[in-house]
Amino acid sequence: MSSRQASIKRDTRETQITVSLDLDGVGKGHFETGVPFLEHMLDQVARHGLFDLDVRASGDLAVDAHHTVEDTGIVLGQAFAEALGDKRGIARYGHAYVPLDEALSRVVIDFSGRPGLEYRVEYSRARIGDFDVDLVREFFQGFVNAARATLHIDNLHGINSHHIAETIFKAFGRAARMAVALDARVGESVPSTKGRL
Repeated sequence: MSSRQASIKRDTRETQITVSLDLDGVGKGHFETGVPFLEHMLDQVARHGLFDLDVRASGDLAVDAHHTVEDTGIVLGQAFAEALGDKRGIARYGHAYVPLDEALSRVVIDFSGRPGLEYRVEYSRARIGDFDVDLVREFFQGFVNAARATLHIDNLHGINSHHIAETIFKAFGRAARMAVALDARVGESVPSTKGRL
């Protein structure tokens, strides 16, 4: 059984969220958030990252989906941080380009110990069904803050907003998969000249 696992619970007046993560999974996902588009995107992360991911969220959706989406990003980031531990032996950096029809996105991640998000994405419309596209950035901002990761997200081409968002989440999954992979040449060392991340 993988030791690179985490289960995190966050309980606030706005949301109640539990995330279980296995970095060395096979891409199995289970999602109950009340936000169907978010669940579709989380499924992309699990499948393309080969993470086993279980996300259960209950939030103040009568207001809107903002708190549920943002807090899910936070808890997912916490789960990555816990599962990675001191980050010994990981590749640390990951990147991916993912196309979907006319859309193409690039995601680059560094589990650097320093939170930072560079997000360069323009959507052709403000909503994908009932989902506010601004929440994609909020999700990833929550993630980097909690995971203490540096994340660059660039949409290079795209017309269809669904395609744009989907390429971002798929590329994020693949980039994260590369970054958390164990590198035999790194061994038990931490991939930093500082000796810690």
